[in-house]
Amino acid sequence: MSGRCVSRGVGRCAPLVEQAEPGGPVAARGRRQRAVRHATGLGHTEIARRLVDDHGVGGWYAQSITVGYEQERGLRTVGQSSGGGWQAGGDRTVDAPVASLDAAFTDEAVRRRWLPVGEFSVRSHRAGKTLTADFSGAPGGPPGRISVRFTATGEAKTRVSLAHTKLADGDAVAAAKAFWRERLGTLKVLLES
Repeated sequence: MSGRCVSRGVGRCAPLVEQAEPGGPVAARGRRQRAVRHATGLGHTEIARRLVDDHGVGGWYAQSITVGYEQERGLRTVGQSSGGGWQAGGDRTVDAPVASLDAAFTDEAVRRRWLPVGEFSVRSHRAGKTLTADFSGAPGGPPGRISVRFTATGEAKTRVSLAHTKLADGDAVAAAKAFWRERLGTLKVLLES
């Protein structure tokens, strides 16, 4: 299987997990099946921990399998964290240095050119690395918090990844995803022109 796997339950994501698991598809499928059979009534952390400790599944894959299991059983939906909160994310690679992207979030005059709506209050900032801010103005509900990570992928190319947490519900997740896709696209055009 090639391409991305969208979380639609363990069965539907299995081929991607199996390809990536050590020991090949048969070993991964067996570990996953044994692990989820004994997961009833356990919380997210305990299920993931048992996948790692008892079945030899890698940490990242254990999280992926656990989320798929929870979604398949109706314990959570796409965009919902294990604690019940709602979050959306987006990312974009921009042909610009990290400093330019950092300034696009921290310099209000630049930020207003690509993010003209809402209130933006920086909570923490590590220049050229990460930024956390309270943000109100995205469609779909009450204020939320955004976490931004900047990753240089070349001398003048940067990947910006954004997570918007503390959203109201699943509808707010869909609205926030669309909002950030459009806003990060506008940021890309601004910095590349």
